[in-house]
Amino acid sequence: MKVLDLQCSAAHTFEGWFGSEQDFCAQVERGLVQCPFCGDATVHKKLSAPRLNLSGAKAPPAEAPGELAPRRQGTAPLPTQEAEVGQALQRAWLRLSQQVLARTEDVGDGFPEEARRIHYGEVPERGIRGKATQAEVRALLDEGIDLLPIAIPEHLKNPLQ
Repeated sequence: MKVLDLQCSAAHTFEGWFGSEQDFCAQVERGLVQCPFCGDATVHKKLSAPRLNLSGAKAPPAEAPGELAPRRQGTAPLPTQEAEVGQALQRAWLRLSQQVLARTEDVGDGFPEEARRIHYGEVPERGIRGKATQAEVRALLDEGIDLLPIAIPEHLKNPLQ
């Protein structure tokens, strides 16, 4: 089993498990590998170090004290820290998306009309989600209807089969 670090064209980083390098390439060619955050099928492998299991290998010698200077206030974080922050944000976005899906009703393309019906008291108030064009969103906001555009990953919308 090969575990690969992958990245989409929107710079979302995620992990993929494949039987072999050929399996990965074949799935990418068929558009089966998609970003779990945005659904982008333009995916490439990131450079990653292989994991080596060396039983009985000695640990590397410890660094001499004082070799590494502490990070000063206001300096840029290390790349690994930036990656960790990015991954934490992606996890939070996925959790938010899951909560939105669990607590709202999907009204699909009828979102603008249903949002108006709720706003004007024609139907009981409830949480809804659906699709709207930018023009429809602007019109709803101009009418004083509060809404929050949010991108929900496609893989969360449909059950895996």
